[in-house]
Amino acid sequence: MDGIGWWLRKREELSGDREAVVDGDRRLTYRDLNRRVNRSARALQALGVKPGDRVGLLAYNRVEFVEVIFAAAKLGAILVPLNWRLTAPELDYILTDSGAETLLFDPALEALARELCASACVRRVVCLGAGSPLGAHAYEACLAAQPDAEPEVSPRPDGDTPHILMYTSGTTGRPKGAVLSQGASFWNALNLQLALDFTSADRNLLALPLFHIGGIGLFTLPMLYVGGTVVLQRAFEASETLRLLREERISLFFGVPAMFLFLLQHPEFDPSAFAGVRCAMSGGAPLPPSLVQQYHQAGIALQQGFGMSEAAPGITTLPKSLALAKAGSVGRALFHVEVRVVDERGDEVPRGQVGELVLRGPNLMQGYWNRPEATRQAFSGGWFHSGDLARMDEDGDLYIVDRKKDMFISGGENVYPAEVENLIYELPQVSEAAVVGVPDDTWGEVGCAVVAVKHGHTLTAQQVLEHLRPRLAKYKVPKRVVFVDALPRNAAGKVLKDALREQTR
Repeated sequence: MDGIGWWLRKREELSGDREAVVDGDRRLTYRDLNRRVNRSARALQALGVKPGDRVGLLAYNRVEFVEVIFAAAKLGAILVPLNWRLTAPELDYILTDSGAETLLFDPALEALARELCASACVRRVVCLGAGSPLGAHAYEACLAAQPDAEPEVSPRPDGDTPHILMYTSGTTGRPKGAVLSQGASFWNALNLQLALDFTSADRNLLALPLFHIGGIGLFTLPMLYVGGTVVLQRAFEASETLRLLREERISLFFGVPAMFLFLLQHPEFDPSAFAGVRCAMSGGAPLPPSLVQQYHQAGIALQQGFGMSEAAPGITTLPKSLALAKAGSVGRALFHVEVRVVDERGDEVPRGQVGELVLRGPNLMQGYWNRPEATRQAFSGGWFHSGDLARMDEDGDLYIVDRKKDMFISGGENVYPAEVENLIYELPQVSEAAVVGVPDDTWGEVGCAVVAVKHGHTLTAQQVLEHLRPRLAKYKVPKRVVFVDALPRNAAGKVLKDALREQTR
């Protein structure tokens, strides 16, 4: 199998005049994109980047980010997307761990890039755009100096060539780099096309950050595989997202639950913004059924999917026809993915019982970068262990109960925070909610609910508890309710529960 850089060469041949990427006023056809990618790849070659070299990229969503993804693919280099929400020491760890000697950065992130330039491993620095602060090479000048013919590379990249080193969010401990091959991106694109019927007529709005696997795989690369259009939003901002949904005739939109929540709560929210959206999908964190119901009442089917960095990222989707009837389910495994729910011995549990979700398929990572023991443990028994607790209903649909590490035991009973959170979200005053286990002298651990209230509303701890008591076993009801302005989240929109545990101890 050829590497994914071949996609653009073939797209230029088949549909060169079709719009590929929209970035503000910039609109690139597939011909434009492929030729700029060729120049980008040749420019990196001229700077000394070779197959297998790691290339760090620190940038907001912009067309150059897409170009460098494919330039790395054509070269056989390994892209290391860098989360600009992290601190310089955190990013320095990723650069050092990956051994990235090349750093490309967005001029809007110059201050952060300046600190990273001091990293011992960084030898080559490129500033995206026309400027060259910090003594960096100017990206546009580098491109202008190169022809737009396909780069000459040996060995020729194929499906087994490592392409993206995606560092996990690191909510606990140091992040690990998941090594995703070019083939993993191909199988993710094919899986999603089969599940969601992607075509060249589709227009995808990307509001997730491209430094996250969701930004790359949902649905940027799949869109460019089928010949559709990717509309880039620099970073998520609710009013701008609503405008782009309307004006760019968007048909596909993927977001994390927090984004759909913020859109719904925005004063400019109007269901007509979703009039052309045939697939609105949420993933990356638990999707409260109450939010699905609210979107249904607005005439919008909000689907749920499930994925992870190690799977490039698609694993399951719930069909649009079941979005409401099976709210809370993440559906079934994508076509080229196998899943099981197993106990501690690795034996499949009966339908309806909770166990760990394990999976296998060609979209999975090759392993964790320089972590052979972590890789061995993750693929124990020939299946990848997700660390997610799940159950499968009689129809074969999956429900993610919670992260294994988020479950806590109170008085000998398992408590799954997501179950409690979903009920708290039923309260109309609630903007955000999370439940964590905190130490207790009597029960070992008890629940603590952390709640953010919508602007202009009031809510008391007593009201929260009175809502929960008739609906939950006594041991599941939180013993405390803490109110905050907003929940701490990482770049993927996931609540940082470790931070909440520390705040509530």
